[in-house]
Amino acid sequence: MSGFKLGKMTFGSLFKKPETVLYPVQKKEPPRGLKGHVVVDVETCILCSLCQKRCPCGAIEVDKKARTWSVDHFRCVQCASCVYECPKSSITMEPTYAAVSRSKSVHTFNVPEHPKPVPKREKDGQ
Repeated sequence: MSGFKLGKMTFGSLFKKPETVLYPVQKKEPPRGLKGHVVVDVETCILCSLCQKRCPCGAIEVDKKARTWSVDHFRCVQCASCVYECPKSSITMEPTYAAVSRSKSVHTFNVPEHPKPVPKREKDGQ
């Protein structure tokens, strides 16, 4: 009896497209709902460190004095807590897989100094 099931499955797979792809040449489309990896826009980051406080696994480190923002992708569990807590929406989850790495490393980004807005003066006597 099990031979018929195996034969049916084998015969049916002859007419389906293959489940695998030729990896270096072709890349498989990421599944729907994939959170991917954390990406920061350093131009809009204000170094408030709310993302660091909300990260359940301590993957994010913010150093206000050195003006750096670091993420350890090997510790990150892609829960997106940092994305929801960022007041400036400078953290996003890219729906792609992180690049393959042979060694553990922490990605550090330098946050540029934002120029402070000059207050407008009112004209005298008006």
